[in-house]
Amino acid sequence: MVVGIEGVVEQKEPTVVHINVNGLIYEVHISLNSSNSIQKETKIKLFATQIIREDAHLLFGFVTLDEKRMFDTLIKINGVGPKVALAICSTFNPVTFARVVNSKDVTLLKKVPGIGPKSASRILVELADFIVQDTNATGDSLSQSSMEATMALESLGFKKDQIKKALEGISGETSTLVKEALKRLQRL
Repeated sequence: MVVGIEGVVEQKEPTVVHINVNGLIYEVHISLNSSNSIQKETKIKLFATQIIREDAHLLFGFVTLDEKRMFDTLIKINGVGPKVALAICSTFNPVTFARVVNSKDVTLLKKVPGIGPKSASRILVELADFIVQDTNATGDSLSQSSMEATMALESLGFKKDQIKKALEGISGETSTLVKEALKRLQRL
């Protein structure tokens, strides 16, 4: 499984880039957001998702890890394929997309090419708790701890909305978050 690619940009189009990796040239599909930060004939490193189908082996590349996570999350939704997921990644950056999902803005999501009202509603329902991880060191560990605590509490049978309320304003390691959240959940 290919998870990253590093090489020199041979050719660049708006949504496709050809990367020369030691003489072997790969075609990598990219979002418009990633395309804006890539220059031709420069060495780049992209996070990648490889999709193998019966008729094709496809590579999708992303400049940031958050954009890759967003793409990977989107393609897991029933009815959202790689082309639609890439269109969403081209329309929204991960932080903006998280705001759209959290505000449940169907109108804004329908502006993405290939997404109608039904698809927009389905995406918003399935991604109700889409979280973008911070890229700085302290924010990343806090987000990771929060996600781990949420999963632990869900496995105990608590609902996502209750967990979200219980974790508000708490910081620390996963074990601390779980203990404090359990105390708060007893009062709810």
